[in-house]
Amino acid sequence: MKVPIDSDEKKASPEKDASDAVQKTDTSGMSEQDMIEAAIKAGEQAAADDLKKDADKLAAERDEYAKKLDAAEEGQKKAEDAAKEAQDKYLRLQAEWQNFRKRTEQERTNERARANERLVEKLLPVLDDMERAIEHAKNTAGEDANLAQFADGIQAVHTKMLGVLGGEGVEVIDPAGEPFDPLTHQAVGREENADVYEDTVSQVYQKGYRMGGKVIRSAMVTVTYGGKKRPQEKKGGAADSAK
Repeated sequence: MKVPIDSDEKKASPEKDASDAVQKTDTSGMSEQDMIEAAIKAGEQAAADDLKKDADKLAAERDEYAKKLDAAEEGQKKAEDAAKEAQDKYLRLQAEWQNFRKRTEQERTNERARANERLVEKLLPVLDDMERAIEHAKNTAGEDANLAQFADGIQAVHTKMLGVLGGEGVEVIDPAGEPFDPLTHQAVGREENADVYEDTVSQVYQKGYRMGGKVIRSAMVTVTYGGKKRPQEKKGGAADSAK
């Protein structure tokens, strides 16, 4: 590293310092050899002093640069810490936004599902009335072609409405002859019948409906008793023999 020297400052050479030192030395009584040795020692001391001054100056500059470097490293670390904190905040905010959007979308989906479910529930009594009208018309039509045609027309509308509801995920629960399932059936009566397994659905007074896997109305049924116990299914699907 080059050490800057002020233009106004004249640096003395070791030879001049040595000469000055020799001149300041009392040379009386000294031989020429002693004077030469004294001059050499004085020159060496002057050179050592100059080197020490240069070394001290360089050491001071080194310490100053070290301080600046430490300050720069500390500033860099603070900047890196601040950048990491800002990045973490950004990632948290982004995650919160994604969760909020998903939650909002799910709430909207659930609300649409509930709205559709409420609409279907309001239509179910209409389907019940249509089914009762169809059954009554067929039972009383006899030779009346007009009444039979009227029943067929209502049947066609009923079928079309079920098709529309089916497209929205609505399923009819009509369990006649099936095992009684308390999760989807509502027993409103019992009938003795030894010809079928016990707890078999005998009659369906009112059909049930399922929407999106959820039972929105249980089927109202009568259940048999007095028959054999229904065989329990094994894990492989085969049924045990009735005891």
